[in-house]
Amino acid sequence: MARHLKTGASSTSSSTSNAPSNVPSIVTAVIDSIRKDGDSAVRSFSEKFDKWSPKSFKLSESEINQIISKLPEQVIKDIKEVQHNVRTFAQAQKDSLKEFELEIQPGVFLGQKNIPINSVGCYIPGGRYPLLASAHMTILTAKVAGVPHVMGFTPPINGSIPAATVAAMSLAGADSIYILGGVQAVAAMALGTETIPKVDFIAGPGNAFVAEAKRQFFGAVGIDLFAGPTEVLIVADEFADPFTVATDLLSQAEHGPDTPAVLITTSEELGRETMRLVDVILPDMPTGELAGTSWRDYGEVRVAEDLDEAYKLADTYASEHVQILTKNPREALTKMTNYGALFLGEKTCVSYGDKVIGTNHVLPTRGAARYTGGLWVGKYLKTCTYQEVRSEKASGELGRLCGRAARVEKFEGHARSGDLRAQQFLQDDHEWINVAQKQRPEQRL
Repeated sequence: MARHLKTGASSTSSSTSNAPSNVPSIVTAVIDSIRKDGDSAVRSFSEKFDKWSPKSFKLSESEINQIISKLPEQVIKDIKEVQHNVRTFAQAQKDSLKEFELEIQPGVFLGQKNIPINSVGCYIPGGRYPLLASAHMTILTAKVAGVPHVMGFTPPINGSIPAATVAAMSLAGADSIYILGGVQAVAAMALGTETIPKVDFIAGPGNAFVAEAKRQFFGAVGIDLFAGPTEVLIVADEFADPFTVATDLLSQAEHGPDTPAVLITTSEELGRETMRLVDVILPDMPTGELAGTSWRDYGEVRVAEDLDEAYKLADTYASEHVQILTKNPREALTKMTNYGALFLGEKTCVSYGDKVIGTNHVLPTRGAARYTGGLWVGKYLKTCTYQEVRSEKASGELGRLCGRAARVEKFEGHARSGDLRAQQFLQDDHEWINVAQKQRPEQRL
């Protein structure tokens, strides 16, 4: 049985958060105000929360071009390279989806189409960090899916426009860009205002308030995921490098003060050395205070008897990011089933997935990896079916079957739709049709 070398000072469950308990009521109040007063309420909350009240929250094309022109050439090149990776992978995902039509029996055709959502709003977080990578993951993926109108929203940072984020949004293909953040941005997208069109779907990560706003609007609009704090879990054996393990745990712990960072190892020696190295690395880390808080309160180190136990234990966490630092990392592909994304071997890392490699970084948290994957091109597509019956004989036979099947369930109205076609095409005789037709002699079959 696995044993702990370290537990967090707070609850180690990834379902917990240090978000204030009054978040839902604050979010509800903001939403209600924007529902009632539209743009004026949006502006009021932007002033209150972000000290931001420009003439227009929407950037003009000339403003976007001017912002991009001031960025270093290397930043633009890097954005384009990363977006090439994301686009290539998203296109491969789309290509794996199949539309089809089959003749399930003579004269009966069933089909499937993948239809892009008409309008999507993408939230690109700011605040502590300008997460321009989220523009690649949300906006670009939506455009690859074929969404005709994609709006991007990002908050100002300390009263300024985040230039690199705007560049990423524009290069990703956003049809409109708004410098607007928080609950007010989510509510404007979901409800629509005098100047901001309503969307059908909202994607993108955010803080506790943004996540709660998305939760409250789910159903009225679609959302990608119910987001929680970032999570990382590393499975390591005795062949792993403890310095790499410590570095990679802290790379995710810096996301926020409530990031679960978990190591499951088959080597107690590696576990203890990793803990020592974390303490060595933290003091020299610019984000060390934040990462250290997460490690102290939510960090875990557990020792398993063998890798089979380690993989089974890792599956119980259903972590957002699972990194495999073992002699045979690909073994995890068959041993594990619950994870947002899997990172195999020391030559890759979660940070690659977050920023550059091409897979999507919007992933399930709080155990949701037990039943869903992350954001992908398919989230922006509606898989819809259709049917057509071209054979009179087939229609009549289906009508007979429908009549029998529906009456077992006591759905007489359903049964009668089948009866009608059985009588039309196979000359069946149904008393209820005959009676009804006598009332309208001009309607003959």
